[in-house]
Amino acid sequence: MNIFNTIRALVVDSLGDLAAEGVLPAGLDTSAVTVEPPRDPAHGDLATNAGMVLAKPANMKPREIAEALAAKLTVDPRIAAAEVAGPGFLNLRVHPWVWDTVVRGAVTDGADFGRSTLGNGKKVNVEFVSANPTGPLHVGHTRGAVFGDALSRLLDFAGYDVTREYYINDGGAQVDVLARSAYERYREANGLDPEIREGLYPGDYLIPVGEALKAKYGTSLLDKPEAEWLDEVRDFATDEMMKMIREDLALLGIEMDVFFSEKSLYGTGRIESALERLQSEGLIYKGVLEPPKGKTPDDWEPREQTLFRSTAYGDDVDRPIRKSDGAWTYFAPDIAYHWDKISRGFDMLIDVFGADHGGYVKRMKAAVAALSANKVEFDIKLTQLVKLFKNGEPFKMSKRAGTFVTLRDVVDQVGPDVTRFVMLTRKNDAPLDFDFDKVLEQSKDNPVFYVQYANARVNSVLRKAGEMGINVDDVTLADTDLAPNRHPAETELARKIAEWPRLVEIAARNNEPHRIAFYLYELASELHAFWNKGNDEPTLRFVQEDDVNATQAKIALARAVSVVISAGLGILGVTPVEEMR
Repeated sequence: MNIFNTIRALVVDSLGDLAAEGVLPAGLDTSAVTVEPPRDPAHGDLATNAGMVLAKPANMKPREIAEALAAKLTVDPRIAAAEVAGPGFLNLRVHPWVWDTVVRGAVTDGADFGRSTLGNGKKVNVEFVSANPTGPLHVGHTRGAVFGDALSRLLDFAGYDVTREYYINDGGAQVDVLARSAYERYREANGLDPEIREGLYPGDYLIPVGEALKAKYGTSLLDKPEAEWLDEVRDFATDEMMKMIREDLALLGIEMDVFFSEKSLYGTGRIESALERLQSEGLIYKGVLEPPKGKTPDDWEPREQTLFRSTAYGDDVDRPIRKSDGAWTYFAPDIAYHWDKISRGFDMLIDVFGADHGGYVKRMKAAVAALSANKVEFDIKLTQLVKLFKNGEPFKMSKRAGTFVTLRDVVDQVGPDVTRFVMLTRKNDAPLDFDFDKVLEQSKDNPVFYVQYANARVNSVLRKAGEMGINVDDVTLADTDLAPNRHPAETELARKIAEWPRLVEIAARNNEPHRIAFYLYELASELHAFWNKGNDEPTLRFVQEDDVNATQAKIALARAVSVVISAGLGILGVTPVEEMR
């Protein structure tokens, strides 16, 4: 049950009644009318902006509309009071039994409570990680991986048809460097000293690749020139790296639906096909770009290139797609790749990039807008840097990786659940400090522990009641008379539960899974505060030893909290715990 959507429907229906009665003009657009929690809970349970947003089109004062609407709404049995505030906001209070329906709905729906039809089955492609297949995933990839997977889970929960996709960057010079690096480890496996010269990948992770090359080729490649072994070693090493990357992702419980190879775009006509579409719209031309900022005429050599007219779709400058020597720029295959996604029938595309791709956003959005004639929604999310600390000091680099801290390093230190939750405790475009000591603390300052502890507390109550012989299965709790839950603290907890379905839709609309983590922390805080009140007020304790009905009513409230925490953690990809050890 989404009480905000339910009451909004009531508001819109009431506005229609007022229009039918001649109080309001007919045909008013009510799409901007909202029902949401008031900024100050003391003002009521819900608030609507109907008077404010309809005043101008109705040619009426906001308070006039709000007062007429208030009179209509108070006829409904759910609405206890409707009070006009300020210039024309309308604050609503509902009868206490309305909160009972929220709690009962949560217990009844279980894992599906808050699940939305917002997406209406729209096909969404979420591309994330997409790291070069040249080594293990590092901590920056970890944040993008967690964000992309949590976003995919969120959109699925909100009713979208989601495809998780990894774009393998195997078409550029970096995979040639990988091949040369692996070849040196192959030489090492054959008893020769590897020459890990500057520019090659030095990590120990390539030692097993070298040994695998020896197992397959023996010594047959040792005396061959690079031109004869490069392609084969490149393909072999890329496959091995992708196996490693899949294993890294599996450590976090991430499974991709599609792995798309950049290399598959070359020599197949797919790049040309995408650009022909832009050409047909007059968006491809030969030209010379202005010198980049900071360049002077003395060190700038203008060259004619093939350009995409991205300024026609909001970019700052037009972008090269083919160099003067005829080679494709890196932008050309990316255009083709997104044309492929559009051709697969996706209604919305989401790319999750690292912070270093900020300058890439406008050109890619321009390309998708042009390719889809502005029909496909496109969002790019940038994930900012992660700073790692341990024992108060920056966490050192991984010898295995050679130059960076790997995903495996992080998961080995704290586990997948903590890794995932902490990566979502900041908005994706804000820097994140990851302190290995603090994320394992058992304190309120550690959101992972605090949320999990709330769930464990609820489960401890369920176990205690069961040991007392009190029936607390979900069917029984859903049928329980919840009238004993009338203390303001109980109402406040139920109100927080009621925000969950709305929060899911807000987070999904904005592609912001961090909102789930924030909300779970707030809900856990409410549960812990309520628990502490029970220490001072025995009537608030979940188990009332002399009153089975009151116990079941209060445990239904606790169970509703657990339902929401479990669903929220599921979206974050975190396993709920039933007891703290």
